[in-house]
Amino acid sequence: MLSLIGIAVVVVGFMARLNPLLVVTVAALVTGVAGGMNLVEVVETFGRAFKENRYVSVVWVVLPVIGLLERGGLQERAKGLISHVRAATTGRLLMLYFVLRQATAALGLTSLGGHAQMVRPLIAPMAEAAAEARHGPLPLHTRETIRAQTAAADNIGLFFGEDIFIAIASILLIKGFLEQNGILVEPLQLSVWAIPTAICALLIHGARLMLLDRRLARTLAEAQASESAR
Repeated sequence: MLSLIGIAVVVVGFMARLNPLLVVTVAALVTGVAGGMNLVEVVETFGRAFKENRYVSVVWVVLPVIGLLERGGLQERAKGLISHVRAATTGRLLMLYFVLRQATAALGLTSLGGHAQMVRPLIAPMAEAAAEARHGPLPLHTRETIRAQTAAADNIGLFFGEDIFIAIASILLIKGFLEQNGILVEPLQLSVWAIPTAICALLIHGARLMLLDRRLARTLAEAQASESAR
């Protein structure tokens, strides 16, 4: 039970708003020591895990590329493109991205979207530009709302779409956990039962996105009325 002290370290560290990387590292060290390992063994375990999973670090190569594209005006190009599409609204754009994100995740293509490579440099600026084209300059709180809705569309689409793909890590984790408790299931069975949940997520969050345009219009109208009253 002492090895669970690492969870307490994570909770306290996050509540204190300390550096997440430092908190997780300290929690891992504390867990290892509490579990009967000495400090050298814990460090060796870190090194072995990094060596065996070097491919995980390859994704960080994408970040400098995105930074160079943004410096070259990627966000401005995205905003300019969407501002010329008359039918584009924030809700419709996010709904389209949500459907595509969920559909590609269901096929196992989870790397086609994401906050770093799609949401921040492309989708969020386009969603803001669609709102600006209809309502004019946006206040900061409205921009933050749009960015949050964009991130949510990505998260929900991925979360409820990836379980449909039978070879995804979450399906294998569920299968392994159930087998440890004497319940034998096939990955295909888990994937099939994930389809109704994905459909419900599509309908519920899709309705929220379709109502987003109305909510933004009402919020901006109230803000303009308050500004005029001053």
